[in-house]
Amino acid sequence: MKEGAGRSDVPKFAANLSTLFCELPFLDRFEAAAAAGFRAVECQFPYRYETDQIAEQLRALELSLVLLNLPAGDLASGDIGIAVDRGRVPECREAIDQGLAYAATLECPMVHLLSGRLGPEIDSKSAIETYVEHLRYAAEQSADQGLKILVEPFNATDVPGYLVSSADQASDIIERTGSIRVGLQFDFYHAQMTHGDLAESFRRHLDKISHIQISGVPGRHEPDSGEINYPFLFDLVDTSGYEGYIGCEYHPAESTLKGLGWLEPYRPL
Repeated sequence: MKEGAGRSDVPKFAANLSTLFCELPFLDRFEAAAAAGFRAVECQFPYRYETDQIAEQLRALELSLVLLNLPAGDLASGDIGIAVDRGRVPECREAIDQGLAYAATLECPMVHLLSGRLGPEIDSKSAIETYVEHLRYAAEQSADQGLKILVEPFNATDVPGYLVSSADQASDIIERTGSIRVGLQFDFYHAQMTHGDLAESFRRHLDKISHIQISGVPGRHEPDSGEINYPFLFDLVDTSGYEGYIGCEYHPAESTLKGLGWLEPYRPL
């Protein structure tokens, strides 16, 4: 997996442009990512920009956009997904349609449908049923586009009340959809914050994993900081047969470029 081993199947890392290169305006981050050696990018909520603005950057720099989040409600007011709320079904369907069209235009193969938080009027049973219905809807609506709809667990420390808090729970929800077009977004950071035992958890859910994300614990900084042994995990991912991207969704401790030393052993030959 490492460059020194002379392998062609080095990890395929994608720069998350919502957390990396934030020293720059958003549209300038594409060029910065390409200059740093990334061939793929992902982002969270790019919807304030027209698709042609982003497409121009991708085309000129020969970058692939591999993941984005579907619209998740009013983020400024505290929403982090609305797909659990039975009272907001029309709003959620409209958001899904918007995001799927956006992704299709940019030839982005995967989208993350955030569930949202439980609350006094949203119990777990109803929330899961509603979320599963939205996942099925998104999978059906995007069938002709070939998109994959992803479920990501968030740890309860960072996102209290979020419906999906573990890989086991996410896997169960995916199975309930009955759709092969719904997959797991496995973030090693959230998994470590929630339950640890990362290698075993990764192996157990490998058949459902469509995308991986990384960051250090604690602090959510560079992956060479903190308690997670990422060189071991990268080797594990390599030997597992996983062929997707590893998204770098972390907050640099200082500048993005200054913190990219961890990437050097994994650059292609």
